[in-house]
Formats: sequence, C-alpha cells, structure tokens
Amino acid sequence: MAAHGRPALRDLFDESPTPHIAHPPRTHHRDFYVATDGSFREAGGGLGAVIETRDGTRVARLSTTDTPPDNNVAEYRALHLGLDVLAARAPPEARVGVLVDHDALASNVNGAVLAADHPDGRSPHPVDVPPASANHWRGIRARLTGFAEARAARIESDRNPAHPLANAPGRYEHVNRTPDRCVLPELPRSSPASADGADGEIPPPSRANRGRSGGSGRASD
Repeated sequence: MAAHGRPALRDLFDESPTPHIAHPPRTHHRDFYVATDGSFREAGGGLGAVIETRDGTRVARLSTTDTPPDNNVAEYRALHLGLDVLAARAPPEARVGVLVDHDALASNVNGAVLAADHPDGRSPHPVDVPPASANHWRGIRARLTGFAEARAARIESDRNPAHPLANAPGRYEHVNRTPDRCVLPELPRSSPASADGADGEIPPPSRANRGRSGGSGRASD
C-alpha cells in the first residue's frame, strides 16, 4: 500500500517524467521502487525513504534526523540511504525505479545510467554534482551499477511519500521500528505480444502515443 494515502510508487513512477530517458511501456516492469527526500533547516533536517515492490508491497520506510550543510546534500544523502537499504534486500537482477523531487538529482541519476551503457563511459548529457555531495554521489553510482536496470523519475514534492518522513522525522520516528521485509514482487501476468514488441504490455494512457527517443541497452528498453 502507499504511504500516507498517496498513490503507489509504481503509479507515481509511470505518471512522471524520466529525464533524458524514454518512458516506454516496459517501464512499469520495475521490480522495486524507492522514493527518497531530504530536508534542510538551520535547526536540523531529515532524510526519508519509502521502498515498495511493483505490486505495492511495502519493503521499508525510513525517517531519520540529519544535519546536512544544504538542501542539495540532503537530497543526495537521502537517495544514498534509500539505495543502500534496497541493495540489502533486492536481488542483483532487480530492475529499479527511483523517485525524487529534485530536478538535478533525477537528471544526474539518468545521466549516470546512460554513461554506464556508453562504450566509453560517457553520458550524452552533462552530470553536474555539487562538490559537497561528491562522496554520496559515488555511493549512489555504485549502488545503481549493482542493479540490472535503474531509472529515475522526477515527481512533485507534495506527491512524494518520502517528503513528510524527511520533513518531520520526530513525528515519524516510529516507522523505523517496523522491521524491513525481504520480499520479492509478484510476477507480472502474461499477455499476448503487442505490436511494438514490448512484451505484450499495454502502455499507460499517458505514454501510449508518445514517441520514443534513441538509445540502447537498459536505458531504452
């Protein structure tokens, strides 16, 4: 189920833009989804993360206080934390959908994914990471390469289920006492092959008539 009455992460991911990477029908074949958020305040901030399988089963929720030097670092720390927790509970062949409400972070994640598929390791889009977030970015990249596939979607803050967890960690401290679960998503139902060859999946309405951009490997399937 979705946290705080918000839509399931899979639905949010399918409805949201994925910078630099086409959003084809097979996108909703992600095995796990992780939504993260970081907050910064002079009096102290927080980190939040929500992890679900594609069938909506909750794997983990995290809400913790933090003292980042600025908002950018808070966002990178939150994603690093969420991916660390997911990596301990997901098989290496997992396809992962990342949801963040930070434009540059979503762009950088997808840029890193494209770079990993490029013969010379370069992304066709610039990846610009704030210096203070460099260490966490290295950890994020290491986690991304540990999954079979990864892609980031940019969502709005008011739809991010990790947002309240990051902004009121004192109020949501109880979620950390709930044991994380090592669960696998249910297998998708089989269906006849579709005309576009996307494993018989019917694209979500918002994607049905959208053209696809070029690319190869895991970044474009």
